[in-house]
Amino acid sequence: MNKAFVKESADNDDDDLDAGQPEIPAGAKNYITPAGYQRMRGELLHLIDDERPEVVKLVSWAASNGDRSENGDYIYGKRRLREIDRRIRFLTKRLDLAEVVDSSRQENVDQVFFGATVEYGTEDGEVHTVTIVGIDEVDLERGHVSWISPIARALLKAKIGDQVTLHTPVGPQAIDVLDVRYPAAGGA
Repeated sequence: MNKAFVKESADNDDDDLDAGQPEIPAGAKNYITPAGYQRMRGELLHLIDDERPEVVKLVSWAASNGDRSENGDYIYGKRRLREIDRRIRFLTKRLDLAEVVDSSRQENVDQVFFGATVEYGTEDGEVHTVTIVGIDEVDLERGHVSWISPIARALLKAKIGDQVTLHTPVGPQAIDVLDVRYPAAGGA
């Protein structure tokens, strides 16, 4: 049989998970903010409409140059095409499972739910701010933590003024909820 008709990894469907991306916990929904959904959808459309066609053109051009075994453009192009296709499959699956939660419509604004930006104080007097987002939106540099992270689990359903316990590797730590904010309607 011609190699063109044989799937490279016939029994391995794990390649659809991007390295470093957490799995959605069993039985859990893939909650995501409207801004996160739009960002992922934008990336998917960019890959499909712009990046993939450019790489296909490069691979076609490189293939027309003859010997493919030592053709760096062809080899790199095919590898890049596999990476793009893997990312497209990953994004498609995640977006299909996504449940968009618009926290700007939250009525109980003094309680912590998905999408909240929470300011909290630790026992040593430090003040931290985190925003609780979906697992595909985590950005620790911006203070965006997953709703399944230990800090988010400790804060969820707490109200302004509550003291909650955060379980850390060095033991439990009391933290005080100082402020809870939600994005304005139409904002992120």
